[in-house]
Amino acid sequence: MNEIADKKNIHTISMLVANKPGVLVRVALVFARRAYNIDALVVSPAFNEKFSRMTITAQGDPKTLDQIIKQVNKLIDVIHVSEHSDVDAVHHELALVKVKFTPATKPHIAKLTKKYKATIMDTTKNVLVISQSGTTAELNEFESALKKYHLIEMVRTGKVVMARGHEET
Repeated sequence: MNEIADKKNIHTISMLVANKPGVLVRVALVFARRAYNIDALVVSPAFNEKFSRMTITAQGDPKTLDQIIKQVNKLIDVIHVSEHSDVDAVHHELALVKVKFTPATKPHIAKLTKKYKATIMDTTKNVLVISQSGTTAELNEFESALKKYHLIEMVRTGKVVMARGHEET
């Protein structure tokens, strides 16, 4: 997923859907039928437990995406679908990074962690687990900065998005 920010035609789509089994599969099938790649998918309960929020980060042709949004909107358990830009919404994601350190490199990694507003969550024998939240670009930049140290593993949530102001997400 770290290449997402570098690719063209990246889209962030949010959906309010019924919290029922099978909804995710039906939504994903609409994307698959149009050969539209899903880069990240986040599903979580909405404020009202009868509904769930889906945020999909996908790449591809905007015209095809428009057709996908129209088709997804027709699904019976989909309440609301919209695409969000960085201008009309707040975008955020979380990463956990596992990096190997030595006594010589630990201060440098700690300095990078502070610079990127990340937090060291766990320290075990020569391994740090670091948490960072922010935009996709910020997480990508932090990952690149850590690559000169022994990056063991990285797990990212994918974007969550919320419309600015009074507009519904």
